[in-house]
Amino acid sequence: MTDQPLTPAAVDALRQQFRASLAAATAAPQLTALKDEFLGRKSGLVTALLKGLGSLTPDQKREMGAQVNALKQEVEAALTEGLAAAQDARPVGAVDVTLPGRDLPAGRIHPLMRVRQQVEDIFLRMGYEILEGPEVEDDFHNFEALNMPPDHPARDMQDTLYLGAPIVGGIWGQHRVPGGPDAQVRAATLLRTHTSAMQIRYMKTFTPPVRIIVPGRVYRRDDLDLSHTPMFQQFEGLVVGEGITLTDLKGTLEAMMRALFGGETKVRLRPSFFPYTEPSAEVDVSCQGCGGTGCGTCKHTGWLEILGSGMVHPAVLEAVGYDPEKVTGFAFGLGLERVAMLKYGVDDIRLFYENDLRFLEQFPPL
Repeated sequence: MTDQPLTPAAVDALRQQFRASLAAATAAPQLTALKDEFLGRKSGLVTALLKGLGSLTPDQKREMGAQVNALKQEVEAALTEGLAAAQDARPVGAVDVTLPGRDLPAGRIHPLMRVRQQVEDIFLRMGYEILEGPEVEDDFHNFEALNMPPDHPARDMQDTLYLGAPIVGGIWGQHRVPGGPDAQVRAATLLRTHTSAMQIRYMKTFTPPVRIIVPGRVYRRDDLDLSHTPMFQQFEGLVVGEGITLTDLKGTLEAMMRALFGGETKVRLRPSFFPYTEPSAEVDVSCQGCGGTGCGTCKHTGWLEILGSGMVHPAVLEAVGYDPEKVTGFAFGLGLERVAMLKYGVDDIRLFYENDLRFLEQFPPL
């Protein structure tokens, strides 16, 4: 059409072409395409006629300019009316499929769940079994079988939330509790103070070798502050078998910490005390903020405390029916919040439980 001379016949032919195309257009997308075809700035058919006016004589330009402008106004008015009618005919609430899609916010894995999955993946690759246990425990599994009888001072460290009266003596199941033959038998239930109770349940059911990890929520009488909360999440590990040594414990912890924090992470063990392990050790990792050179985060020591560990106490093995002369083992426990705080540079444990989207959206999406 644009290669023909600009004449009244050419203008009329384009008008007839537009009217035929308009009659066939029944929906907004077709009308929009028709607008681009005839009025597009670069390749529109009417636009091409307007550009052709420059090659005419002044008299021809006046005559043809009036006809082309009249055609342009006719096309614009018809398309405007058609698009408005198509919009009005659309049912209320209908979706305009011609509109571009809207991005929906992507979900996030909670940082504590992210750390839990990472730890579980590490130990699954090592051949460990993942267990979960009851959050409401009894005194025997939570304390006594872990070498903490009723008068043991280590119970004060746990600061337990009891749901019933504590046992002071008598028989709990088949297990004797100190207090004399006339002591009153009272059922004591409590919110578990650690996931170590599940170790006892597992060892009383299965014979060595044992290789398990136990994640879950635990509860203590802690005030809510920057580094404490009455409910937190713990990860307990236990290995029992023939010939298990402290070297095996240190190698396992080094492998876990390097998988969590990076291959350059250093690990050290310091002597400590836990009633259910002997010897016991606190475990430190090189500071993630300064790489071990010393900074305010690590109080210029280059080290950050992260978990407790040790070799399983012979009394614990005897409580579940294992022979400590034949088998040994190691155990360790770490708080998931502690790991997440070090890994992601979080300085307030309360942020993990306040459900503030501004905090959660800082972590990568799914």
